[in-house]
Amino acid sequence: MKNLRYFCETVLVSFAAWVLPRLPRSVILALTKGVGSAAYCLDIKGRQTALENLKVAFQDQYTLAERRRIARRSYQNFARTFLDLFWASSLTPTTWQQHITIQMCDAEAEAQARETGGVWVTPHFGNFEFVSLIWGFRGIPFTVVAQDFANPALTAIFKKLREHSGHNVISQENAMLKLMKALKRKGHAGLLTDLNISPGKASTAIRCFGLLTCVPTLHVQLAMRLGLSIMTGVCLPLPDGRYQVSIFEALRPQPEDDVTLLTQRVWDHFEKAIRENPECWLWMYKHWRYLPARGDFPSYPAYAKPSRKFTAMLGEMGLAEAPPPAA
Repeated sequence: MKNLRYFCETVLVSFAAWVLPRLPRSVILALTKGVGSAAYCLDIKGRQTALENLKVAFQDQYTLAERRRIARRSYQNFARTFLDLFWASSLTPTTWQQHITIQMCDAEAEAQARETGGVWVTPHFGNFEFVSLIWGFRGIPFTVVAQDFANPALTAIFKKLREHSGHNVISQENAMLKLMKALKRKGHAGLLTDLNISPGKASTAIRCFGLLTCVPTLHVQLAMRLGLSIMTGVCLPLPDGRYQVSIFEALRPQPEDDVTLLTQRVWDHFEKAIRENPECWLWMYKHWRYLPARGDFPSYPAYAKPSRKFTAMLGEMGLAEAPPPAA
């Protein structure tokens, strides 16, 4: 049965990789709305997670109807990201400019990164796949870490799609070492920084919409060890099918800097963008998996569970929280 499922998956995804780049842009945009709306309706667990996340992040800022609208559009945005990854294989070094505009906060920082290499980071916001491809066309090829699929054929297809503009996609195994080698050769790393990971040496706790969460510090550690800049930015989808890329400040960590403070500073840029365009973030992802301690924390999502490692991490950082008093 597994082999049959893998075969069907491969045929379906291979067909998508062939047909989507041949479709007009207007058809792709229509598909994203339909596919996203269908996913919102069918993905019961994911939809519930999205609504919970929106509630704890914004409290009473939005009504239930407004949270549902944001969640639906979040699904549509993710569908657009997914379908555009396939459609973008039709782009070339001379045609990509038609689909994107770029606002650079510090042009000198990019010029320096081109000379020395750099660590480029973004969250699961807007079209994170598209902006990655565009930077390859702009002569800045990334080394990108991607999770392998259980079906090896799918891994190969997505690897080819993501490498279309010159990137090098690597697996998570020994990723730190591979990234270090690439960056030491004045290369560039492209990383997503809003994952919620297990507490450990490669993570830290930050405030995300006022709630404590455990996120990776790989981007900060790489930049600090190698003396490189952290380039932060987001890719905002526009209604006409194009994108607006905004590159924020370039952080230049020093060896004596605090990893947690730098990680928080990077996130603060992203949170501001998410607050301004909440429908562009991946709300169906479990961003707050761990409670800060045992007890009842109504400000956290229902899926959040106590974690001894997370509680210990917070204690060492002086961030331990106690449950609110009973009413």
